[in-house]
Amino acid sequence: MPEKRAGGERARLFVALELPAQARDALVRWRSTVLEGIAGLRLLPDDHLHVTLCFLGWLPASQIEAIAGTCRELSSLDPPTVSLGEARWLPPRRPRVLAVELDDGQGRVSVLQAELSGLLESGGWYEPERRPYLAHVTVARAGRRERLKPSPVPAPPPLSFIAPRLTLFRSRLSPGGARYEALSGVSLGEG
Repeated sequence: MPEKRAGGERARLFVALELPAQARDALVRWRSTVLEGIAGLRLLPDDHLHVTLCFLGWLPASQIEAIAGTCRELSSLDPPTVSLGEARWLPPRRPRVLAVELDDGQGRVSVLQAELSGLLESGGWYEPERRPYLAHVTVARAGRRERLKPSPVPAPPPLSFIAPRLTLFRSRLSPGGARYEALSGVSLGEG
């Protein structure tokens, strides 16, 4: 879908938890060793590793500030503490991505996602997915024409971390893959 059309500029948006540098670096080191030799996978740029909470899709760019304001309403929620979990091919039947699940023992990511989902839905910017939310970090994607033959991938080394920042991103599509632009962020636990 084009970024400009009748009715004004449109933006492809999503809201995500940013990963702290230690978690991002650990995932980059892990995938550089285990994904070598798996044909058809494209590694995501290091700065694109995040935990998507709500994918909004194409919306009028004029609504970005209102969406950012809604995200700021969550600043009082405690930041989640999570751990890197198992590697997982998604979707299971015809995988297009390799992701690492996050173990969310206290359920804070799920609470944060549910709160955000409800606020964005009430603003008319988001339609909740029917499937249960799965906290994960996508680390690699298949090419458009690639058919993956998933094989077991070992889990990354154990690592627990706090994910303290919620960010509204714009995704700009290009033939070489999407570029993510942080539009607005909020630190959790400060409200």
